[in-house]
Amino acid sequence: MPERIDEDERVTAAWRQLTDWLRVHAPVSWASLLPPATDDEIHAADALLQQDLGYGLPAELVALWRLCGGVEHQYIEENEDEGEVGSGAFLPHGVLLAPAQAVWPRLPMGGQRDYWDGAQVVPWLTGDQAGPEYGEYVSTAGVGHWSTMTGPEVYEPRHPSLAAYLETVHRALTTGPADLMGSDVPGIVWGCLVWDDLDDPRLDDALEHWTPVHS
Repeated sequence: MPERIDEDERVTAAWRQLTDWLRVHAPVSWASLLPPATDDEIHAADALLQQDLGYGLPAELVALWRLCGGVEHQYIEENEDEGEVGSGAFLPHGVLLAPAQAVWPRLPMGGQRDYWDGAQVVPWLTGDQAGPEYGEYVSTAGVGHWSTMTGPEVYEPRHPSLAAYLETVHRALTTGPADLMGSDVPGIVWGCLVWDDLDDPRLDDALEHWTPVHS
């Protein structure tokens, strides 16, 4: 039990470090943070997983949702025409899903079988806000990538825990190196933290206003 408490405390400490950084350096992203998820929201998501798949929410993810229940993109006048910048997409792999949004991709639909082959994972981040069809999952084994674009695929964890993921993001922002999370590096545009690949940028017009965190 003490080990579990320590992991939850690591999530809390890492999230507070990260959001403190946002408040100072990326205030529009910081303004995108929603209040903590309610107990009812968390319990409803957990009940769906238990009922349909026989496992519940990872404790680390519950700890995070008790700090922040998701994000809401802020209006940015400079971004109005292009719509490239989502202020809530301040993590390198996308936006934090709310509990109901997180479990939805994982549930069997219309009585169909579980096409995820029983993988006990919960999506929590997505870079595809329309679907979501891909993103990052949390499991007892850690944090890794998932995709349903060509049929459900669950890749090996790249971080041993959610706390480790958040701690690595914070290190990438503060001590570096900038590519600690991969080819996408952090930068600021219109008060938002946005990660992009300088060799193959996704930003178009906004790129000229984007300043890397590490020069």
